[in-house]
Amino acid sequence: QVRLAESGGGLVQAGGSLRLSCAASERLSSNSFLAWFRQTPENGRVLVARIYNGGEIFYADFAKGRFTISVDDAMRTVFLQMTNLTAEDTALYYCNTLVIQSALNFWGQGTQVSVSS
Repeated sequence: QVRLAESGGGLVQAGGSLRLSCAASERLSSNSFLAWFRQTPENGRVLVARIYNGGEIFYADFAKGRFTISVDDAMRTVFLQMTNLTAEDTALYYCNTLVIQSALNFWGQGTQVSVSS
């Protein structure tokens, strides 16, 4: 059982930046997707960014050019650097890890990001 704990959310003005962190209770498997999702009442939970095997990265269209996902060398913390935030980025952000070809899928509790326009 991997426990994930997000931090770094908060209230920021439009155009500002935030860096979210996701601390894992143990070293994350390199054979897994490490991802950030966000959830709003209007859109539900959607994928923001995902990194696989330390190198292959996917970004949702709304995140391209503004958000950066990364993992520390110890494979214990996943980051999401967010810049040029808009009110549309207001959401509850979740960290997720999914081990490939397994049923191991873990979520954090979420961290709230609120952007004032």
